[in-house]
Amino acid sequence: MLVSISGVRLVDAPILLLVCFHKALRAELVELHGITSLSVEIESPARALILDLLARFRFLKLAYKYHCAAEDEIVFESLDLREENVVCAYSLEHRSIDELFVSVFRIINRLMEEDEILPQTLRELDICTDTIEKSICRHMLKEEEQVFPLLMQRFSFKEQASLVWQFICSVPIMLLEELLPWMTSYLPKEEQADVILCIKEVVPTEKLIQKVVMSWLDKRNEPSFRVLHRRDTVNLYSISNEPISLKELPKVYTFWKSLYGEDCSSEGKIYHTDNAKDHPIDGLRLWHTSIKKDLNEILDELHEIRSSMVFSTLASVSCQLKFIADVLIFNSAALENVFFSVLSEVASDCLSFTYQRFPSNSQIEGLFRILQDINAQNEICLPKLAEKLCLQLEYFMTGLAKHFAFQESEVFTLIRKHCNLELQQRLLYTSLHMMPLGLLKFVITWLSTHLTEEETKAFLCSIKPAGSEADISFASLLHEWVHIGYSGKTSLEKFRRELQEMFKNRSSFLSEQIENTGFSLDTSVQPCKRHEHGQVSSNSPDKSISDTSFHKTKEKYNTLYSSEINLQIHFPEALKELFPLSKFLIEKRDVGSSLNLPFKPIDHIIFFHKALKKELEYFVLVSAEIAENFGLFTEFHKRFHLVTFLYKIHSDTEDEIAFPALVAKGNLLNISDSYTMDHKLEGEYFNDISTLLDEISELQFEISTCVDATMDWRMLKYRQMCIKLHGMCKTICSTLGNHVNREETDLWPLFMECFSYEEQEKIIGIILGRTTAETLQHMIPWLMTSLSRGEKDDLMSLWRKIARNTMFDEWLSEWWEGLNKKHDLAEVTQKPNISQLGTADPLEIVANYLTTGGHGEGFTYLEVGPTGYDLEPHGNGILDFKAKKTDGDTNNYQCSECAQLHEMNDKQSTEKVVNVRDQVRKPGKLLPVNHKEHFLSMSQEDLEAAIRRVSRDLTLNPQKKAYILQTLLTSRWIVNQQKPPSDATLTSNEVEIPGKFSSYRDELKLSYGCKHYKRNCKLFAACCKQLFTCRYCHDDDVSDHSMDRKSTTKMMCMKCLEIQPLAQKCSSLSCDGLSMAKYFCNICKLYDDDREIYHCPYCNLCRVGKGLGVEYFHCMNCNACLSKSLVIHVCREKCFESNCPICHEDIFTSILPVKALPCGHTMHSTCFQVFILNSFGIWCYLMFCCQEYTNTHYTCPICSKSLGDMQVYFGMLDVLLAEEKVPDEHYGQTQGSLPSIGFTTNVLTVALTTPDFFDWGQIPGVIVSLKLHNS
Repeated sequence: MLVSISGVRLVDAPILLLVCFHKALRAELVELHGITSLSVEIESPARALILDLLARFRFLKLAYKYHCAAEDEIVFESLDLREENVVCAYSLEHRSIDELFVSVFRIINRLMEEDEILPQTLRELDICTDTIEKSICRHMLKEEEQVFPLLMQRFSFKEQASLVWQFICSVPIMLLEELLPWMTSYLPKEEQADVILCIKEVVPTEKLIQKVVMSWLDKRNEPSFRVLHRRDTVNLYSISNEPISLKELPKVYTFWKSLYGEDCSSEGKIYHTDNAKDHPIDGLRLWHTSIKKDLNEILDELHEIRSSMVFSTLASVSCQLKFIADVLIFNSAALENVFFSVLSEVASDCLSFTYQRFPSNSQIEGLFRILQDINAQNEICLPKLAEKLCLQLEYFMTGLAKHFAFQESEVFTLIRKHCNLELQQRLLYTSLHMMPLGLLKFVITWLSTHLTEEETKAFLCSIKPAGSEADISFASLLHEWVHIGYSGKTSLEKFRRELQEMFKNRSSFLSEQIENTGFSLDTSVQPCKRHEHGQVSSNSPDKSISDTSFHKTKEKYNTLYSSEINLQIHFPEALKELFPLSKFLIEKRDVGSSLNLPFKPIDHIIFFHKALKKELEYFVLVSAEIAENFGLFTEFHKRFHLVTFLYKIHSDTEDEIAFPALVAKGNLLNISDSYTMDHKLEGEYFNDISTLLDEISELQFEISTCVDATMDWRMLKYRQMCIKLHGMCKTICSTLGNHVNREETDLWPLFMECFSYEEQEKIIGIILGRTTAETLQHMIPWLMTSLSRGEKDDLMSLWRKIARNTMFDEWLSEWWEGLNKKHDLAEVTQKPNISQLGTADPLEIVANYLTTGGHGEGFTYLEVGPTGYDLEPHGNGILDFKAKKTDGDTNNYQCSECAQLHEMNDKQSTEKVVNVRDQVRKPGKLLPVNHKEHFLSMSQEDLEAAIRRVSRDLTLNPQKKAYILQTLLTSRWIVNQQKPPSDATLTSNEVEIPGKFSSYRDELKLSYGCKHYKRNCKLFAACCKQLFTCRYCHDDDVSDHSMDRKSTTKMMCMKCLEIQPLAQKCSSLSCDGLSMAKYFCNICKLYDDDREIYHCPYCNLCRVGKGLGVEYFHCMNCNACLSKSLVIHVCREKCFESNCPICHEDIFTSILPVKALPCGHTMHSTCFQVFILNSFGIWCYLMFCCQEYTNTHYTCPICSKSLGDMQVYFGMLDVLLAEEKVPDEHYGQTQGSLPSIGFTTNVLTVALTTPDFFDWGQIPGVIVSLKLHNS
């Protein structure tokens, strides 16, 4: 159980400092969205407002990127070691949210380039801002609900503080000194005080470090920092590639000039000297010399490793290269954003070159890829990797030498010429702020070990304390670090060991991994200990450490920084190449392509995602036109409610079926929690849009009926609401699209790995088993319009294969008008199925065979190949069976109805969805009369001759031959069954129709109906041309046959006594749309006004209950609707498609309660009753009182297994037998016997029941009831 972060103070959980950043980000996003909304209202904002938006968005992007990078590389990496499967989803979400900023900057650039600011562009900016706000806030809310409670549970106070300190040490100082006061400025005073106390405990106790960090926090009191500093900080530390014109941005030069009131150019203060040592900018040569020296030493060491084949020092070399690469990355950033920014202002006429960044993306990718392989420590590959590293380093050093030569000859010369000494010093000082605090400490220490005494003095002079108190404290800290490195306290060898330890254990925070990596200048200084709510006390130097969690080592915080954060910020493309994501994409499969992904059952969910994304794109497109086109709204409203309904079902099936199956199968706890929270938040957003649509609908109705002076106001409000709708549609399209992409990237490859093909089929079968007939009627046309031809065939084949043991094909045929004729959905199985032959009229098939000698065009039946049959419409309703191609073209089959669905427009598709439930196959369509007359006129001799002819035909395979022979033998019966009901009685003399009167359910004649059903109509029985209230009333009155309800086409309203086609409401004007019943099924021809009933598409029957997915699910193997509590049950294939072994009545269509025995067989509850006596608190015995069977038997009549737990009963028999005295003549004699067959089980209630009998399923060892309701 996760704890909530609400009510927890920051001083008790330092990791909540990141939550403070969440609060600041939320507040900033709200402000930005407010500004963009205001800009839309004023329609022509000043350009200064656009510039301010630009600066704030750039700062927000920078702050958010570092926040996300720190979470990915520090917090999440540490959490993943202790709580698996949590952080991957959030890291993927960071990448998707980061891409949202691109559209914002694109729109702002367009606004700045336009001569006149267009309202449409401002609305786009407002919508994009709203999308970013919703996406980031939702992401942070999920983190606060799952990630941060886990961090508080899994990490101690000191470990949390260590993580926070790593974050602080990994952010560039220039950004950090603005980020901290920006964050605290959005907090209330109480939380600001907690932040100060938290920072004091997180930061090491060394005085200068504490003073520097606290000076950054104090900047929140400076009135200019949120206006001037933020904008120029972003310009100084720009990582964005947005093409912003330089004239639109504040310059570093003008910033300093306005801030200090000085002229920084060389013209302001004449200073000419030929002594290079007097120019501070030449101090950068010291960096160049040290870097080249170390790289040469590393290259020599690599050559020695290759020659000696001793790779023990290769890890140390790898760490040194990473460190130097980090130094070069920030050096390049400083040159580009600090030095070149000033030169572009003061020496623009002299710039005859453009800056080329070094290292480039390809160089970083090549170097880090080899280092990544070395870290894998594959000993077999180490010699080859060492050789590749040597070649890569030589190539790297060649480019570096050219880069340094260019700087020293071109850049430094211009700076010496156009910048005075003070400006040069400020540039150097600012360039150090480009580095993170953790990296800077290592860099200063490393550089000072390479300097001579004279060089050290010159370097210290270039960073002498000046300016504000914060600058003085920071400069003093740098001086201390220089003295430590130069004094020899940190030798080069010791520095390299610390560097290797830091890279090795950067993600760890336990004491054995952080020893000797502390920030403390004095090794005897101890960090603070936390006592009561923020009270801090320092340990005395001589006090021994006894904290077992620190393994008796000296308490120190890490001085660590994340190299991966630098890659995320400066080289995101290279990082993606180094750590690619395993994307799972469903691409359009072309016919015959061998490169296509094979279809898997789990693609059922991916296809739903595809249809969902297409529908969301439609909403974005149409919502932009609704304001000007009233006619689009009604269609839009219907489709959105349909998608909302289907999305709710889809998200529930993922949360309740797919995700739990993945967690259980792969032991992947927590892996789906983030996506489950997405479903909840997206469901709420769908509801918000639905509420807005309802309001627009009401307003549209008011406009259509309004004739007063408020018309203009209503139209204005209508347009505003339509604009809001468009923005919400774009937001849900973006957020839900990203969510679906993350699911397909993160989770669905795991389904492929963890589940076999059959297991995936079972999962989809469970999902379909919870899907109601009404949902399928909406979902099938909706899905088909979004899928390609091959995808339609694959999906329908999958569904029909999964439901092969059920009546799904029958339901599909009856629901979808003309399915049997057109055969518009792909076939189910790869094996021949004789039931498929029956989809065409058997008499016509046989007649065509007899007239064409088996070789006519109407019926071609080839041997089945490895890919099965292709079924295509052919002739007058006759099917053509053609063998599939064997060249891998599995999608050659053309599905006529699927093609029709694919081509119909969106409006027709929606009408299909709305009206599809009313479509059933029209009965009574017959063959031409000549076929019937042919079979009726055949004599016995003719029939025998036809049978002999078929038997002797060697071209027929056994299956086809058996089919034709069976049809010939039953041809007369088939013709009689196909005779249409005569309606002559209805049209000529309706008074003569028996039963044409009202019937009542009660003696007082208050409600229409019969003892079986409450309804307001009677059914016209086509078989006997009479009216009956229900089919059971017909069967009770007529003894020679049963009523075929599916041939029923007419009914009689019992109020007006008018006979009319079947419908839910009376068509007579006098009845004014009187409902015949609350429930009406057009397939079963069932009316009921009393109970909750649903139609199961897999039983193809109406059942009593609230429906699939609510109370029941359909087991595709058992072919039965079961209670949701019976997900785990004894499963036998088609176990309910049998007769009761006692009374021999069909169980599948029975209305009596049915018992599921422990062995898996079934029988009627009335044939088997169990009573339990519990006189003394223990099981005594089982009494079977059924007259038919169980009064003499206790075993299953089919398999002879025990019907219950008989151990107690057998024990009592043993006791009774032991008490019997054995006659003397038989004493000692024994007789062999077979062991008894019995077992103990706990069988739960099989559903599809009405609650009119006791639920014995709660009592162990007792068999309980199943009750089917077949109307």
